[in-house]
Amino acid sequence: MTAATERKPMRATHVGEVMHEGVLTCGRDESLVAVARSMADHRVHCIVVTDGPSQAHALWGVVSDLDLVAAASVRDLEEQVAGAAAATPALMIAPDDTLQRAAQVMVEHALTHLVVVDLGRPVGVISTLDVADWLAGRTAA
Repeated sequence: MTAATERKPMRATHVGEVMHEGVLTCGRDESLVAVARSMADHRVHCIVVTDGPSQAHALWGVVSDLDLVAAASVRDLEEQVAGAAAATPALMIAPDDTLQRAAQVMVEHALTHLVVVDLGRPVGVISTLDVADWLAGRTAA
């Protein structure tokens, strides 16, 4: 058996086993230039937009790399802020939810990222790339 066939099924694997820990956030009024810089510096595909400058504030949306590119195609990023570009809603999932449920939510809402929330606090992000890594047997679960 290969590693891919030995691992638990999606319905028995928890989001917390596959997600990336930690969340990069910005406020709704953050410039898209700063958002782009943060994405590039940290090599991530999304930034979670909050209604304030810290993770303690309510989640509001997600600026994905595709949202950023779409915004740049319309006008200069210097003229735009994260709150206006957050075309992707901040949908949340718990770390003890199953990977199968995370995949269902992503497909149902045509999203590539879910914010993982534990006890009301964002603790990580799970993306379609994380699911692909797991499917390829690259994530220990």
